[in-house]
Amino acid sequence: MYKKIFYHAIAASALSTLAAMIYYRIYYFATLADFSKIVNYQSIIGLSIIVCMIASFVYFGLRKWLGPKAEIVFNFLFSILSFAAVMFPISLSLPLDIKFPELFPGLAVPMVFFPAIAWFTIKPLFKLPND
Repeated sequence: MYKKIFYHAIAASALSTLAAMIYYRIYYFATLADFSKIVNYQSIIGLSIIVCMIASFVYFGLRKWLGPKAEIVFNFLFSILSFAAVMFPISLSLPLDIKFPELFPGLAVPMVFFPAIAWFTIKPLFKLPND
């Protein structure tokens, strides 16, 4: 069972990374604000993989513990934690040499939701028994 959840996490992290990189480029060309010292391609890839892998472990544990009812509990937890994670980019103090620091939340806050959106989007492709 974990094999399917693992592949789901890999696919979700790839989709999340792709969406974040596209958004990163669009945001840069729209605002010309360079935040590459804080958010770069390596951090986008790394955070997408880490978040989706942690989500896979949590989902697997909930499936073992709660059975088929784990889906709703996991979705609720993932959504709540994504909303709570918004506080990190909002409260981050940027280095003084960064131009347009007020535009940073506009870049980082939507990216916080990309792993959850990717997970929920491709979930039907990785349906488990008893779902």
